[in-house]
Amino acid sequence: MKTVIKVSLFASMILPVLSCTSHREVKRVSTEQTVDLSGRWNDSDSRLTADALIEQVLGDRWLNEFMQANNGNKPSVVVGLVKNNSHEHIDAETFIKDLEKSFVKSGRIRLIQAGDNREALRSERADQQQFSSKETAKKWGKELGADFMLQGTISSIVDSYKKEQITYYQVDLQLTNIETNEVVWIGDKKIKKYIAE
Repeated sequence: MKTVIKVSLFASMILPVLSCTSHREVKRVSTEQTVDLSGRWNDSDSRLTADALIEQVLGDRWLNEFMQANNGNKPSVVVGLVKNNSHEHIDAETFIKDLEKSFVKSGRIRLIQAGDNREALRSERADQQQFSSKETAKKWGKELGADFMLQGTISSIVDSYKKEQITYYQVDLQLTNIETNEVVWIGDKKIKKYIAE
């Protein structure tokens, strides 16, 4: 009898705990679909901002002026540092990759490798000098020099009161002629999010 009472008592204590646990659902959604759970910077913000800024930079007069002055040749561009000055952690590398992808898809410029990727290519070229056949080893001094560098910042402002918040993001980019240091284009993209609990 005592065992039955103990089991009943234990079940009556555990049952409410088990019934209170939440059911978590995970499902696949399109990577193109905008899903904003937290109100923070997300993959959709990165992709849409990159697309908008590339459209701006490629639609500006600097591109036609360069091509007219260079026998119709496309400019070569390296994407440099995009600094995160916002209030939250934003993976700037993801945003840079979105910029580079948009540049390549446009077919209107020649994208040059930067940073660690460039160093990895140079290391491979050095290995080829020692380990590849003379006919297939890639030569030194044949890299394409960039004409322009794209750089920028991601900034944010947060305004909140009680259970409401406005988060404002501004991404500023500028394109600079590497030889002359002349800034040939400046653009920005703004995103404003209203969050209420």
